[in-house]
Amino acid sequence: MKDIKKYVAEVIGTMTLVLIGCGTAMLTGCDHWGGYLTTAFAFGLTIVGMAYCVGNISGCHINPAVSLGVLMRGGMTGAEFAGYAVSQCIGSLLGSILLMIIFGLGGVTDATGGFGSNGLGGVNDNAIAGLLVEILLTFIFVLTILGVTSKNADHGSFGGVVIGFTLVLVHLLGIGLTGTSVNPARSLGPAIAAAISGNTTPIAQLWVFIAGPFAGAALAAVTYNYLDPVKLQKERKF
Repeated sequence: MKDIKKYVAEVIGTMTLVLIGCGTAMLTGCDHWGGYLTTAFAFGLTIVGMAYCVGNISGCHINPAVSLGVLMRGGMTGAEFAGYAVSQCIGSLLGSILLMIIFGLGGVTDATGGFGSNGLGGVNDNAIAGLLVEILLTFIFVLTILGVTSKNADHGSFGGVVIGFTLVLVHLLGIGLTGTSVNPARSLGPAIAAAISGNTTPIAQLWVFIAGPFAGAALAAVTYNYLDPVKLQKERKF
């Protein structure tokens, strides 16, 4: 029952992240700095809110890349990782479905043309450049999370704020390049929603936003295992 509650918390957290973050991107279009900042803060502040909402239940990963980093630090089992990843993908799909319903019923124009999905337009459709962006930004994001949640750290109740504002930080660079994924689940739901609506480009490019974040998270975990060899306590929360 305890694990079920963790998985439900991850569904809710990831659904909220996609609903608020991608929904804001759909309204602003992210085609100017005002849109960049608004969307970056929408994603980051959602993480802050969810950290203090479901963080005490599941740790508020709401991102398979984060869960991979925690797994590689010894903070969860392989079975837990699988449960988290599935829950996060379900949450992303639910968030995208809600956006489809809201924007459809309200006749609201999706300014991104793809339900806030990630893409390679900002790097002129160069998959290698996009992959490198996602690896580096996820490395920074997950490395910060591992530092905040380390046994040797004492960040008190500010961990969620640090993590949320780090997500804002990586979005400031990433939005104009790839839309900023750093989260395979966050990319999955919008790509499927876009495909249902007839835009298949995001689903064709989805592999970049799965491989990049996972590679970046693995690199972050390896790096932090070297810097701080003391493993995470299994029950450590954000």
